Amino acid sequence: MKKTLVASALAAVIFVPSVSAIEIYKDDKNAVEIGGWMDARIINTQGATEVVNGASRINFGFTREMSDGWKAFTKLEWSVNPFGNSDIEYNNDSAFSSESDEFLHNRLGYVGLGHDTYGSLTIGKQWGAWYDVVYNTNLVNTWDGNASGTYTYNKADGAINGTGRGDNTVQYRNAFGDVSFALQVQLKQDSFDLTESSLDNNSNPFPTADKNFMTGSSTASTSETIATVEYNNTVGGSITYAATDMLTLTAGFNLGEFDGTMASGEGISETDYIYGAGLTWGGFEQPGFYAAININKNEFHDTDNMGRLMHDAVGLESLFSYKFDNGLKPIFAYNYLKAGDAYEAFYNDGEFKRQFIVAGLHFVWDEQTMLYIEARKDMSEFNAGNQTPDESDGVAIGIRYYL
Repeated sequence: MKKTLVASALAAVIFVPSVSAIEIYKDDKNAVEIGGWMDARIINTQGATEVVNGASRINFGFTREMSDGWKAFTKLEWSVNPFGNSDIEYNNDSAFSSESDEFLHNRLGYVGLGHDTYGSLTIGKQWGAWYDVVYNTNLVNTWDGNASGTYTYNKADGAINGTGRGDNTVQYRNAFGDVSFALQVQLKQDSFDLTESSLDNNSNPFPTADKNFMTGSSTASTSETIATVEYNNTVGGSITYAATDMLTLTAGFNLGEFDGTMASGEGISETDYIYGAGLTWGGFEQPGFYAAININKNEFHDTDNMGRLMHDAVGLESLFSYKFDNGLKPIFAYNYLKAGDAYEAFYNDGEFKRQFIVAGLHFVWDEQTMLYIEARKDMSEFNAGNQTPDESDGVAIGIRYYL
């Protein structure tokens, strides 16, 4: 049974249709599926009540049987904004206009080869190896994934450092008995400039990049570039162990590097790293009790609410639920992200602690239709001196229709 669990998890990543997908074509060689969901919710938070899109998406999967047990496959997925999101704009010419977000936005796009014995190799925009460690707590519909180091840089999709839906990623996966693993490299070239004004405004993220190294004095702020910092390839890996039919253990890491040189010749070199482990009991969609928890330690990996790089932090996420036979599923989640001493000492404006609980009730009407209500209570602590916006309490009611 344990081997079946690992093989099934690996196959889901490689080429088997997901539970929310519909097979629309199949012959002796080719298969095509369509999947995704539509999620509409009414949410009250930050003093406003709105109808918002609940991460709706649509995807297409293609699989082709090749010779000697090999399969070729590809997946394309887009986030969809079907409910509209137009804002009133007033420009410098005293003219009003309407601006709308794009209807489609790329989420995933990869192609690969897979074999039951030799594993799979995929290339493109795909879920990172780190996500294997923490995804089992990322199942709250409205508020989740804010402390696991996945959706970095102000809760984006984790594409920059490859912990979420990584860009330009090459990934290998395989399973042996009760153990499956993933290894990846992100082949990318990013860079950004440090300016005199950024150092004066105390938004410089690197301890070595002090303006005094360049000038020896505190000159007036300018936009002149004084260093270019490169952030190129990243690497990551994960391992999953199905200890029993109910208990799964995960662990993994992800690494990147910031490199640059100041005009003074002073070097800039800091490692973006995260490592951690997770534990899962049961299955979130299965009847009965479900529990998942993961912890991580990271440096130069994520940002605070003001977009400043955190020099060090620890994170914890947990999720508990119980699915009754009638489809009702109460859930409880706890998220905690605390910046460490290096962060507090560098910015010198107090602590950053994101902390909240979510309690809710899901009604799984059938396998492809879910109604839910979720409420968040925020317990974050941010020093007023750093002007970090507070998180907020909130309540959301929604419906999710799986394709």
